[in-house]
Amino acid sequence: MNRTRQTGATTVEFALVLMLFLTFLLGIMDFARMLWTWNAAAEATRWGARAAVVCDRGAPIVLSNMQKFLPQLTAANVSIDWYDAAGNVSTTCTAANCSGVNVRILDLDYQWISPIGFGTHAPIPMPSFSTYLPREIMGQDPNSSAVCS
Repeated sequence: MNRTRQTGATTVEFALVLMLFLTFLLGIMDFARMLWTWNAAAEATRWGARAAVVCDRGAPIVLSNMQKFLPQLTAANVSIDWYDAAGNVSTTCTAANCSGVNVRILDLDYQWISPIGFGTHAPIPMPSFSTYLPREIMGQDPNSSAVCS
């Protein structure tokens, strides 16, 4: 007699526990996706800096190399600073007189997709990512742009 009054209680309990389990599972997966994005942004700056140290200013290969890791990057998110021999930011650097390059990703936001999202569905701003490398030619002919086109 007690068994007929409890019909469906197991189903309701299972649904409640499943809802909590899936919420936490999706939250963990979303956190892992955020860490992957963080790592991809750090790697994108490294690849962008590697292209920038062998190419002249304004070479499109820098942004396209970075977009291999983060397709959502635009020119507005990427900052490239060229340094002269004295270590100052220079706007007139060439392959002959630059000493280094700093590639940064700015204003990168992460959008949660899980129901947890720490109570917000607004994008979470990520820190800026930066890589500095000294200028080099890496065995390329300085008069050739074969790597940089």
